[in-house]
Amino acid sequence: MPSEATKYALAKAMEECMSTQSVENITVTEIVRRCGVARQTFYRNFLDKYDLINWYFGKLLARSFEHMGSGRTVREGLERKFEYIRAERVFFAAAFRADGTNSLKEHDTEAIIAFYTGLIESKTGAPPAGESAFLLELYCRGSVAMTVKWVLGGMKTEPAELARYMVDALPEPLEKLFCRLNML
Repeated sequence: MPSEATKYALAKAMEECMSTQSVENITVTEIVRRCGVARQTFYRNFLDKYDLINWYFGKLLARSFEHMGSGRTVREGLERKFEYIRAERVFFAAAFRADGTNSLKEHDTEAIIAFYTGLIESKTGAPPAGESAFLLELYCRGSVAMTVKWVLGGMKTEPAELARYMVDALPEPLEKLFCRLNML
């Protein structure tokens, strides 16, 4: 059974590799060598290096949003997320440069849509539908694109200011829904 400690060790090794080269150039062989485990250990835990990146990002995302649904606002959750991204800038800068179907950008988008959908469903008893679902996906895709731009552009905007921009960019129907659900 895969252990969390092993997964985190592999993620740390991946992050070390990312500090000196692009994700595309990193091999599983290099990751396991840095981590001191066998290739079999890697493949018992992950499908490929992108699966490792996405798993680690999922952990970071969960950590950055862990309190949002219990009294914290969307803005506070976003600010915490951006602070965490800034602290882990080497990982995110390298991971956001990679493209493809299993890329961090796509994983981030799907995870954030699922997060907000789950939060709305927990508060209303039903997932967003129709226009709300469309606007939520549109907003999440745009926010990921702007987050990537922020990371790859050197993170010049402070996390609190970026979080404010993201909340200000909510489409009006979503803003009203989030207000009604005490999420803003």
